[in-house]
Amino acid sequence: MNIITYNVRGLRRGIKWSSIRRMVKKEHIDMICIQETKKEVIEKSMCQALWGDSEISWEAHPASNSACGILCIWSEKTFKLERKVIDNGFIMLVGQWLKEAQQVHVISIYSPCDIQNKRALWDSVKQLKNLNPGGLWCILGDFNNIRIPSERLGACQRGYGKVTSGSSTNGLKSWR
Repeated sequence: MNIITYNVRGLRRGIKWSSIRRMVKKEHIDMICIQETKKEVIEKSMCQALWGDSEISWEAHPASNSACGILCIWSEKTFKLERKVIDNGFIMLVGQWLKEAQQVHVISIYSPCDIQNKRALWDSVKQLKNLNPGGLWCILGDFNNIRIPSERLGACQRGYGKVTSGSSTNGLKSWR
């Protein structure tokens, strides 16, 4: 099963729609999971335009006040949905990958940045995994994690910022 995840940072009509449609066709995508749609309403016509075909299904977690939003679109020819769970920060799709007759669990995540809500999200995902031990699993999306503060481009968060000149302990820089 060929699945792509894509944080679009706003799903406005135009270039993004046509680039998604080209990618689906060129890469023979079975499912696309889109994060940060910033759309409060997702309509069938939009999903068909993004996919470039009418034989699709989709599930969405709408944006709230034009923030966040998750959308999963798949071909009805390759994946048959059996059940879904939609909660804060994720969509879980459980179904049959028709080509291989395999049960598949796909979780598309758009994780919050704050640690408390991030922990709650991952506790929910862990609980779902423990309750559904069989089949294949794919957990994907935007986890909003960085390995080191320098990976955070153009953003300043509490505890991160400029390197304090001249201060270092055991090769680690101090941050203010």
